[in-house]
Amino acid sequence: MRLRFFMLLTPLVLASNPLPAAEPLRAGIIGCDTSHVIAFTKVINDPQATGAAAKVQVTCAFPGGSDDIPDSRNRVEPYTKQLKEQGIEIVGSVEKVVEQSDVIMIESLDGRPHLEQFRKAAKGKPVFIDKPAASSLAEVVAIFKLAEQTKTPCYSSSALRFGDTVADLAKDDDKAKGPIVGCSVASPYSTERHHPDLFWYGIHGVESIYTLLGTGCETVSRTEGKFATVAVGKWRDGRIGTFTGLKGNHDYAFTVFHEKGIAAAQGFSGYEPHVREMCEFFVSRKPPVTADETIEIYAFMQAADESLKNDGRPVSLHEVIKRAEDQAAELVGEKHAGN
Repeated sequence: MRLRFFMLLTPLVLASNPLPAAEPLRAGIIGCDTSHVIAFTKVINDPQATGAAAKVQVTCAFPGGSDDIPDSRNRVEPYTKQLKEQGIEIVGSVEKVVEQSDVIMIESLDGRPHLEQFRKAAKGKPVFIDKPAASSLAEVVAIFKLAEQTKTPCYSSSALRFGDTVADLAKDDDKAKGPIVGCSVASPYSTERHHPDLFWYGIHGVESIYTLLGTGCETVSRTEGKFATVAVGKWRDGRIGTFTGLKGNHDYAFTVFHEKGIAAAQGFSGYEPHVREMCEFFVSRKPPVTADETIEIYAFMQAADESLKNDGRPVSLHEVIKRAEDQAAELVGEKHAGN
């Protein structure tokens, strides 16, 4: 009887004394020279956060910064100050962030240091890399090679991919319209001399095209005008995706062509969907965007640069990616076959 009484009592004791909740994952920031660090931290550290965001807490940050990019140089101090005022510990190195964090956000505005920052962070902890993922396609490929070698879950993405505006168009299930057969996306456009043209801000529009059409682009051609730059991608199944980079116009517009209809939307729906997806990744360790898709997105943008330099002639993404893979092997110290 005593044994039976104990067995009946035990669940009641456990119910009245629940196990302590798991501590939130400590998120560390590398690079404080973009407004994203403020916006992301506010969403993640919101006391009212729910879902995966409630399981993550930004705890430390390394300022970083690039002296030869004014937007970086002029922003790193005020954004670092704002993070400090929010209770985020400011540390003196990338290594310190990696040591003190469970998950990592590489937020440096400049894509050039991303490869080396990721090399230091690639310890098996989930890593998000903000746009631009790097300053060349070869560096993007090298990052994913290192990720595979070190078994480090990682991804890079524009916030536009997860925003309601684009996501709703991508999942439009109106059977009367039929499948998507092409799209045209317009977004703000500005360049930075250390990066391929579209890497700096065109990534928002180009990644939106891939959210709508998926992978499979074969060639890209590009032309430049006074008010816009236009890159046209041709997919292997005949679909066409057009990116219009607007000079001086800061709006976003998306037109999706279906077999029997057209859908359109406009505007940017904010960072919260993007941050929620990022936190889901930190918790699950499952990247929401594949390495192959991200590599093709950056190949599209690098091919657009090559096309413009060659009077708008179409450039093969396969060839652009092959060259980048050879260069990436050297960046990560791989030996070529036969050497």
